[in-house]
Amino acid sequence: MTDRKTTVLILGSAPSALEARAWSRAPFTHIVAINNAWRIREDWDYLIHPEDFPAERRPGKVFGTQHIVTADEYVPRQNDYGGFVYAGGTMAFTAGYWALSALKPDVLAFSGCDMMYSGSGRTHFYGNGTADPLREDVTLRSLEAKAARLGLFAAAQGCRTVRLSSAPSRLVFPSVNISDLTAAPLPDIVAMHSVQRMEDDLGYYVASGRYWEVEHRFDPAAIDALDRMWLRAYRLAVSENAA
Repeated sequence: MTDRKTTVLILGSAPSALEARAWSRAPFTHIVAINNAWRIREDWDYLIHPEDFPAERRPGKVFGTQHIVTADEYVPRQNDYGGFVYAGGTMAFTAGYWALSALKPDVLAFSGCDMMYSGSGRTHFYGNGTADPLREDVTLRSLEAKAARLGLFAAAQGCRTVRLSSAPSRLVFPSVNISDLTAAPLPDIVAMHSVQRMEDDLGYYVASGRYWEVEHRFDPAAIDALDRMWLRAYRLAVSENAA
């Protein structure tokens, strides 16, 4: 008999996230809800939100083993993976790195985190909200590159990153069916080592996580170059694995 794999559903607030209401709990060992996504299902295990998440939008009660993850907990976890400047300052990526560190999963499956914003119409399952990727932020210049980086860091610890949708997405992960969460192969991680060395040379690390307070230290052109390297490394890893 083989051990059950640790499979984590990370649930965002895009309108498509409502599809998760109909899903069986069986494929997932943990459900991590981001911000308002705790409203989608009652059986979430972790709710992760930033310091400025309004109190009136938080759950009134927490049941059983449910746990709320705040900056005191997720900042040190994300720092273990290089910090916010490199990893990305949106909660989808923060939730991913927190889960990698805290839950040691075999699969990270994202739903409702595609970050596709048209600028008009319904942007979130509960109506209209403020989208992280639409704000001016040095950590969000290439969401695709930040996703690629997360995918490679996950692969380095034996974890697959996948999407549970075939719709357009800023996440570069392969789409899989909920019935086969391990369908996608693990990317090869050889190409990521040189990119990590470039990160180390830049030294854009902020222990507090409050990178916006020292943003003047960062050269956007250097971050753009690093992002291109991460995206290229991920695409190379995926194509070599498929060959």
